[in-house]
Amino acid sequence: MLTRPRSLAFLLSVSVMTGCAVGPDYRAPETSLSARFLGQDSVEQRQAQNSAELQAWWASFDDPLLTRFVTLALEQNLDIAQAAARVVQARGSLHLADAALLPSANVSAQGAKAYQSIETPLGQVLNSTPDFDRSGSAYEADLVAGWEIDLFGGLRRGREAAHAAYAASEAGAVATRLAVAAQTADLYVTIRGLQARIAIAEQQAQTRRRLLDTIRFQYEKEIAAELQVNQAEGSLAQVEARIPVLEAGLDAAMNALDVLLGAQPGTYRNELTPVAPIPLAPALAETGTPAEMIRRRPDLIVAERRLAAANARIGVAISEYYPKFSLGALLGSATTISSGNLFSGDANQAQGVLGLRWRLFDFGRVEAQIAAARGQEAEALAAYRLAALRATEEVENAFSALIKREAQFGILTRGETYLARARENSLAAYEGGVVSLIEVLNADSNLLQVSDAKAQAQTEATRAAIVSFRALGGGWDPRKASDLSTPSFSGNNQR
Repeated sequence: MLTRPRSLAFLLSVSVMTGCAVGPDYRAPETSLSARFLGQDSVEQRQAQNSAELQAWWASFDDPLLTRFVTLALEQNLDIAQAAARVVQARGSLHLADAALLPSANVSAQGAKAYQSIETPLGQVLNSTPDFDRSGSAYEADLVAGWEIDLFGGLRRGREAAHAAYAASEAGAVATRLAVAAQTADLYVTIRGLQARIAIAEQQAQTRRRLLDTIRFQYEKEIAAELQVNQAEGSLAQVEARIPVLEAGLDAAMNALDVLLGAQPGTYRNELTPVAPIPLAPALAETGTPAEMIRRRPDLIVAERRLAAANARIGVAISEYYPKFSLGALLGSATTISSGNLFSGDANQAQGVLGLRWRLFDFGRVEAQIAAARGQEAEALAAYRLAALRATEEVENAFSALIKREAQFGILTRGETYLARARENSLAAYEGGVVSLIEVLNADSNLLQVSDAKAQAQTEATRAAIVSFRALGGGWDPRKASDLSTPSFSGNNQR
């Protein structure tokens, strides 16, 4: 008589212990990558005063205030706070998925008193019986346990998806930290660049004011014509008009930095007001290979873990094809006499249940769920591959911008030297009556344009270096994140 129940229990135990689960097992996608970046050789040949390690690249700019602001941003930024909260949410979902594989139990107890009406059909029947008492009491206390047996692995696939989603949330938090560090450094460099451009414009304005004063003096002595006074005043106004535009951009950049630091606009303005040089971009201690870059970048780890979660959800959907078995048990005591007899032997009660649930006729609902899950997995795979391509593109563009902007900076530096000499020569020639005022104003204008372009080139070169550090996944140590899965890669020397 006990053969079949024992056999069934044995089969259930073996199925659960062997860990078989329906649905495809996950395999990390392979991505064909080049052995080196296009601009890697040029970047590695750069000469710089400092060399930056990827883990804390901002410290290599040799700017204490930049390091301070990045540190504050990593501590105070509200985007990072939101990312940390998402990790907590994912951890809660993971615990729920783990708990679904374990038995659950709860205790319930109740006591009730009732006074039966004799005007109802039931009351009339009861009232016709001898010794009927309209007042009654009922007491019950039970321990109820249940366990869904994951025979075909649907719950285990759900736990697998939850683990992948949790890893994705952790990697997403790291990606947010990297983005905030890069944005902070970028805004700081932008601020220093705008301050440099404002200083150049103010210096040019002072030069043209001195020239205007000279021409006015000559006009008063009837040496210069009124036309020359008007030309000098218009040229001064043209330079002065640039300053408010640059100052508005500077205010916006300072406000954006304050918000990035999780503070009200204006909080850190006093620290930024003193003008400081534009930080020079350090050299990259190591650029690594494209495959190493993708393993480092947490945003690609997010895409890969989402792919793993989508793969696991296919198994969850397929498990609905198969029957669901559950075990239930009840152990308790119930009485309708008095609470004093609640735990007597006659009041004891027990129950054991083997449950079965099987979807037989659902008119294609399971097939639709499986098709949707497979579609989500295909979408996640395409998203991962696209993210890998765009990451490589981002690195290549950053390397190119860094090299080209530094080359532009060198050219403009030489040009500024020559134009400064030309401006001095034209002024001396004008004072000697050899050339007209137009020549001096043209020399001033050319020098202003080149000096301003030089400051912009230096700013953009440093910003390109920051983008390079971010694009390479700099700002964290992936070796310390053992829970974050990394995909596999195959090298390809062909482009």
